[in-house]
Amino acid sequence: MSAGKKGDCFKNAGSNVYKKIMQEWRILENNLPESIFVRVYEGRIDLLRAVIIGAQGTPYHDGLFFFDFAFPSDYPNNPPLVHYHSHGLELNPNLYDNGYVCLSLLNTWSAEETEMWNPTGSTVLQALVSLQALVLNEKPYYNEPGYEEPSSGDWDLDSAEYNGEVFGLSCKTMMFLIDNPPKNFEAFVKDHFCERANVILAACRAYIEGRARVGYYDGSPSSPCTVDVSREFKGTMEALYPNLEVAFNRNAASKSA
Repeated sequence: MSAGKKGDCFKNAGSNVYKKIMQEWRILENNLPESIFVRVYEGRIDLLRAVIIGAQGTPYHDGLFFFDFAFPSDYPNNPPLVHYHSHGLELNPNLYDNGYVCLSLLNTWSAEETEMWNPTGSTVLQALVSLQALVLNEKPYYNEPGYEEPSSGDWDLDSAEYNGEVFGLSCKTMMFLIDNPPKNFEAFVKDHFCERANVILAACRAYIEGRARVGYYDGSPSSPCTVDVSREFKGTMEALYPNLEVAFNRNAASKSA
């Protein structure tokens, strides 16, 4: 099949690919969780951009994580290609610093057949929810192949340390997004960080001072210091904090200008 004919399937309203993508749009419109937002393009229906807001109770809380989807010309026989906006940072075993997304539902990781892409049943919505729930989760350390979560022990300490590293990388991602918001999401990024800046900064202080475990800041300003904080994490966050504060202030100033 020529390249031209491959492209025709995205413009021909009668093609199976076109109809399937329109069905995907309807599913997303009616079923997206409140913490996932999607932008589609009428002129390029083969492309889609999504952002996931990091969930509370995870080291990704309040962060923004962008993914680009590209539908293949034989969709849905094969899953969409997905690229993560990593900004050169690797904050999850499933999200590489080159943007590669490792997920069985996308056929980018080997798994049982029931976990792989199913042309008759799998959807973009399922992929997005999987990214939010299975990848950007509470203990991403155990996403690493061969790392199984124990009931207790030293590996829990490793997981906690990894969460600290992840939160620091998430903060760096926030700063990058403020200065370089993805196209068509400029206002979204600005508004999100204007709304959540104070909470994020308060969480940073709580984590530095050991008043909350990373990911579990509950907004309380007077929690006792009961969490052991590594010297490395404390040093990293104390260096990041003023830069993050400046970025948030700059973002707020640009919104009110």
